[in-house]
Amino acid sequence: MNNALEKCGRDAASTDLRMEMRRRQYLDALGITRWEPRQAVDASPREVTGTPTGYIAPAIVPAGPVGLEHPSNVELDSRDWTELEAAVRACTKCSLHATRTQTVFGVGHRRAQWMFIGEAPGGDEDRQGEPFVGRAGQLLNAILFAIGLKREEVYIANVLKCRPPGNRDPQPDEVIQCEPYLLRQIELIKPRLIVALGRHAAHSLLKTEVPLGKLRGQRLSYHGTPLIVTYHPAYLLRNPADKRKVWDDLCLAKTVMAAMPDPERGKS
Repeated sequence: MNNALEKCGRDAASTDLRMEMRRRQYLDALGITRWEPRQAVDASPREVTGTPTGYIAPAIVPAGPVGLEHPSNVELDSRDWTELEAAVRACTKCSLHATRTQTVFGVGHRRAQWMFIGEAPGGDEDRQGEPFVGRAGQLLNAILFAIGLKREEVYIANVLKCRPPGNRDPQPDEVIQCEPYLLRQIELIKPRLIVALGRHAAHSLLKTEVPLGKLRGQRLSYHGTPLIVTYHPAYLLRNPADKRKVWDDLCLAKTVMAAMPDPERGKS
């Protein structure tokens, strides 16, 4: 019996060692050499409560329960996942339906604690019907692994469910038409934290034009859910020197998550 327990312990230690070596390989690829955030990252989460010198405070969606507020979108309130996916698939509310190959609904754990939101599908996503499956998606997977998460443990979606032609920026009317679908996803998932990937995702969610650099490093809010802003993985492919900044942002996200009450604590 003791020998079996010892063998089990050795096997578990060996698995942990392999995982740690793999994690370190990802960290090396990201240009990160340790887990801890740099001293420059404030260890305590900050809410935007004032207006620092030279800073324009973002127009943050007021805190409150996640839900659909516009009268024209009330019909989505009772739709479950199957109905919501069908509604997205059949959507013709904006001109993007005419040029898409297929809609890109979202992927991941439907009770995820972490939700990552990008701006819009690209060419690979339009062909496969899944967000973040190209080079940017591979980098996102590596980033997730480096902070101790797996793709299947989080939920990944975009502000837009259809690819804009030529991967152009999302247009305001397109964001308005697609937002009820994203709101309903968030309402169903009930994530504890949202990470906005890139300028367009942050601007669309927060309804602001504040530069991404000024939105980073803060605990923001989207319909009452804590939100952290960071760079899009596609941006990092063009600017690999900024991978360190993304690491700092996600260390802040982990700090925010750790500071929140554990929803499982106290349950029998």
